[in-house]
Amino acid sequence: MDAQTLDGGFGSPPQESAQAFRAIMNATAQPGTIWQVAGAMPPAPVSVAAGVALLTLCDPETPLFLGASIDSPGLRDWITFHCGAPLVSADQARFALGIWDDLPLDDFALGTAEYPDRSATLIVELHALTDQGAVLRGPGIKDQAQLSLPETAAFQRNNALFPLGLDFIFTCGDRLAALPRSTRIG
Repeated sequence: MDAQTLDGGFGSPPQESAQAFRAIMNATAQPGTIWQVAGAMPPAPVSVAAGVALLTLCDPETPLFLGASIDSPGLRDWITFHCGAPLVSADQARFALGIWDDLPLDDFALGTAEYPDRSATLIVELHALTDQGAVLRGPGIKDQAQLSLPETAAFQRNNALFPLGLDFIFTCGDRLAALPRSTRIG
């Protein structure tokens, strides 16, 4: 194991993970809002925000899928050391990390009528994350919000499955935003 694998985690895990968890929960409660996070330095090409989400949400109990474009031995070692999350195929994952084109949406768990919470959350790396683009409406949004999504049709189909469906966290640099399945996309 090299030094890069050992570096890049939270310097002060209790405080930084609490701050990161609060930012992720705020982003989820207020779809379309963008939050700045810090504390993680994962191996390239993974962003700071995606690293923060992994350190905060993943542990040995949360199976993780990695998209092909970001999957590397260095990232696998970093995740194993800092999170302990088992790396699995898409159909077994509770969390996924990748760029939009690497995430096989149809393969992830959507939950069941009895247990809608047994769905996957996808951490999607974007080239840009802005409060412009698709119009969002629904719980946590006063009138409407906007967010730069990679497309709209997939999110509209996902919302039509509610209360089943996938939840999304979008990351770019040190910023993140969330799109829960309850959000309607215009």
